[in-house]
Amino acid sequence: MLPQLEEIEKRRKSLDLSQKELAKMVGVSQSMIAKIETGRINPSYTKTKDIFDLFESLEKKREIKIGEILEGKVVGVQKNDTVSKAIRIMNDTGYSQLPVFDGTRIVGSITEKTVLNQILVRKDPKQLSSVTVESIMEDAFPTVNEDTPITVISSLLQYSQAVLVTKKGHTRGIVTKADLLKFVSKH
Repeated sequence: MLPQLEEIEKRRKSLDLSQKELAKMVGVSQSMIAKIETGRINPSYTKTKDIFDLFESLEKKREIKIGEILEGKVVGVQKNDTVSKAIRIMNDTGYSQLPVFDGTRIVGSITEKTVLNQILVRKDPKQLSSVTVESIMEDAFPTVNEDTPITVISSLLQYSQAVLVTKKGHTRGIVTKADLLKFVSKH
């Protein structure tokens, strides 16, 4: 089902298109676009679909992809590293979550929350430092490719501490809520 005809003017303006530009792109006259927007004529289903398909195509091109904003390298730990090493890395880098790798393959995650929960579970918190990350790690963070729009990343971050970004199967970056907020504040 197509959106209402009243949406045409709103979407055209949100894309910074003049009536003339839209008309040229869709293959109709500027006066026809004006008449559609004022409700003086009802275009055919085909022309209406062409207009909305064009809007969708232009909007997708304008979407910011996560690969455009990635910075730096991914900091993580190996599954056989100790929890104390993971904590040290978190303290040194200021990150509150880390991906866990088995070689180059992502196998889980460890967060400050994971460690704090383990302190509550164990009788002696000191023994936690020598335990391997693998024994307390949680599920891996969601993974997306670098062409994923930041709107999708924002949705994933509602449910996850971080999102990993890959390119051709290789981890290229990690995005957190703080990264997304920093990007928004710069733009």
